[in-house]
Amino acid sequence: MEQATVAEPLVYVHGYEEIVPGLEKALVGMVAGDKREISVGPEEAFGPHDEEGVFDVGRTDFPDPEKVQVGDEFIAQSPDGDEVAMRVVEILPEGFRMDTNHPLAGQTVRFQVEVQSVRAASEEEISEAQDRLEHHEHHGDEACGCGHEH
Repeated sequence: MEQATVAEPLVYVHGYEEIVPGLEKALVGMVAGDKREISVGPEEAFGPHDEEGVFDVGRTDFPDPEKVQVGDEFIAQSPDGDEVAMRVVEILPEGFRMDTNHPLAGQTVRFQVEVQSVRAASEEEISEAQDRLEHHEHHGDEACGCGHEH
């Protein structure tokens, strides 16, 4: 679970989809010093849990199946060529149960928020945020192997 602190706050450019949509909406109008607990439903957090994203994979699909553990994350190629992030959620006798959903998909998420400061973004910050947004729109929520979080 990600946590920001006073020493290392979460810094983002508002309006560029850099944080959970429901959290971004709830932050509108807050000013430095404001504190709030914000609850965000699945539809505006990490999406609903998609049962089609949970499937079993045989041990022979892994180079070292004896080393695979619950919680391990992998990037695999889908039949249409896209890269898909997945994690092991269960070890089965003949293989592994994999899940492509975000770990918090389908859940209401609570955030404890304290706004440290609000300021206008620099041109460089806006340009970088725009680049990240365009990259996300191109790749979607799937892992693309580019080294950026999605």
